[in-house]
This record gives sequence, C-alpha cells and structure tokens, in this order.
Amino acid sequence: QVQLVESGGGLVQPGGSLRLSCVASGLTVDNYAIAWFRQGPGKGREGVSCMVGSQGTIYQSDSARGRFTISRDRAKNTVYLQMNTLKPEETGVYFCAAGRPAVYGCRLQPYDYIHWGQGTQVTVSS
Repeated sequence: QVQLVESGGGLVQPGGSLRLSCVASGLTVDNYAIAWFRQGPGKGREGVSCMVGSQGTIYQSDSARGRFTISRDRAKNTVYLQMNTLKPEETGVYFCAAGRPAVYGCRLQPYDYIHWGQGTQVTVSS
C-alpha cells in the first residue's frame, strides 16, 4: 500500500526557515512525479514545487522560486522541501503528493496526483 508521510512543520517567524520531509512507502520516489502543495486557511490547494527524479526535472511556483528547494534522497525514499525566508502568507497545511510523470516532467495541478499524505502544518507568524 502506498503511504506518504509528511513531517517538519511547525511555528516559524517571518524570514525563518523550515525543511519538510515526505517519506514514501509502496512506491519509489524516483519513478513518480512528487509534488508539494499548500492549503492556507480558507484557501484552495496551491502547488509549491514538484520533481521527477528519474528525469532530473523540477518545476517551482513563481512564489517559491529562489527561496524554496525540492530535493530527494533515493536511499531513504524521501523527498524534501527546504523553505527559506518564509512569509506569513505561506502559512498552511503542506501536502506531499505522488502521481505519474508526464513526458515533460511534472506540473502543479492537484488532479495529476493520485497519492496524498495527510499534511503537516506550517505557521509563519510573529
């Protein structure tokens, strides 16, 4: 059975950093598109970043680009999201998701992803 388990969320001040982890079982992260989505209070689910390890492709949202980094550890079957210079509007539940990669790699559309974790809460506040 496929499971995705996120961790690493918490309370951080504006300008601070967090590293989120997504530990996968039942699938090999290199062979899937793996994405991070954020759902803020009263908001929809928005794509943050995605990657396809076997293709060496990465896609980032405009807001994440330059501050966030997605990466993987193949030995641990884990995908990470390093978030730097966090902003209050980036508060929300962060979800890890896995789906089939396209020829072009991945995109930040929720319906592309079949498997979802339960999410980890990130709060950016003073």
